[in-house]
Amino acid sequence: MTQERQTGNPRTATETGDERDSLMNLLGGRTSAVDASLPPVAFGLGWYLGGESIPAGGAAAVLVAAAIGVWRLRAGARPTAVLVSLLAVLAGALVALYTGNAADYFLIRVVTNAASGLVWMISIAARWPLLGVILGGVLGQGRKWRQDPALVRAYNRASWVWVGQYTARLLVFVPLWAADAVFALSIAQAALTWPLVALCITASWWVLRRALPAGHPGLRHPQVAS
Repeated sequence: MTQERQTGNPRTATETGDERDSLMNLLGGRTSAVDASLPPVAFGLGWYLGGESIPAGGAAAVLVAAAIGVWRLRAGARPTAVLVSLLAVLAGALVALYTGNAADYFLIRVVTNAASGLVWMISIAARWPLLGVILGGVLGQGRKWRQDPALVRAYNRASWVWVGQYTARLLVFVPLWAADAVFALSIAQAALTWPLVALCITASWWVLRRALPAGHPGLRHPQVAS
């Protein structure tokens, strides 16, 4: 532990808080959780209350996604981000309508979680951990963190936590999807969004701080060799 941490230096405490806030905002915080949770729940409810009707479930999901989109636009969200979220919901509904299987609404989410986990693992193997890429950008460091071996190692270790997040979802989603458990998938999507993201952020933050050697100035101050 550095002397600054031991003495409770106010500047260090502020920087630590800023770093944690930056990490908390990687996925858009609770806003992204709402985007990811409510439309699937609406699909499950619409499907069930509509007599297991895929059009009813799809319409409910799209309407809820559209309402969230309007709310986010009024709150100043980027139109592109809102459009992508809406298109993802619409794509899920179209896939289910095309296949005639309501559980296939969640197929895109299964695929994206598998792809995300794979990309994070590749980034770790290449020693370009995505957590470092994203957080380095948020902190305005560009590629400077790459010149600090201690930071690269810490980001590598913490990125495994994010791989675990995607793996955990797949372990739940894939069996439920295979069993055509539509309503259970809706509930699982909500349960494994914000709660799991919050746990992942907390765990990866802990790993980051533990992985940095004693005396390191922290995430905001990469030690670049001159």
